[in-house]
Amino acid sequence: MRNRPDVVATWSDEEVARRWLYLCPLRKTESGQPEEPTDAEMRSITGVASRLTEIRHRLSDISWFMRMVAEPVARQANAEEDIHGRFWQGRFRSVKLCDESALLACSVYVDLNPLRAGLAESPETSDFTSAQRRIAALQQSASAASDDTHPEHIRPDAWLAPLPLAEGSTKPGPAASVSRPRCSDKGFLPMSVVEYLELLDWTGRQIVAGKRGAIPEALPPILTRLGIATPAWLELASNFGRLYQRVAGGCSAVQRERTRRTSRPFRCRHARLLGSG
Repeated sequence: MRNRPDVVATWSDEEVARRWLYLCPLRKTESGQPEEPTDAEMRSITGVASRLTEIRHRLSDISWFMRMVAEPVARQANAEEDIHGRFWQGRFRSVKLCDESALLACSVYVDLNPLRAGLAESPETSDFTSAQRRIAALQQSASAASDDTHPEHIRPDAWLAPLPLAEGSTKPGPAASVSRPRCSDKGFLPMSVVEYLELLDWTGRQIVAGKRGAIPEALPPILTRLGIATPAWLELASNFGRLYQRVAGGCSAVQRERTRRTSRPFRCRHARLLGSG
């Protein structure tokens, strides 16, 4: 998950108020959908500077995102079971990903969760994963060919951040999406979707019992570019959640994060797996 306060900063005060009032509507239709905010409701946010600042912060805050997602699920589950009280065991856990190598390792680790759990046999059959959505989008593009009947907004991966970094996206600043389904068009890894899926497929064959394969010649350069030693890759893809508790990245990236926070040092004993040490 990537929060984008830089994108939220580009929204007008009215856009911030409108988005919040759709998330937390003061009125709903008979079907339970948010009513269109009135001018007075909009002014109750845009007209109070401190409230507007707080809501702008909330719209890019991971804690508030998790609260918005978790609370309706808990309410619905409690209603279905006719019970009351706490539904979730605890708050979410997050690990800060400090560099591209950590991003790649964590992405592959998450996309392979269903394979490790024995719930799927391949990335394309791994329900509820980003990889499955990206594969479906590739298949859709291939079937559509030059046909323009599949607009961007109905692609299976339209709501996901694009995987490959856009040209010039290493420059600081937002890259707000021109389409509604997602927040940013910036991308997050220096590789194509096909390269990523090839690496994902090979890694899944290595860590799932009964699925063994040879490294395709095209894969080692991906790891080399990101400074990840090939022998350490499978350990990262299999045990990322156990290896990293608070922050993930190479030693230099972890050190920069420690300096920024000016708190007690982070453990760097696993950072060697991501290069830089």
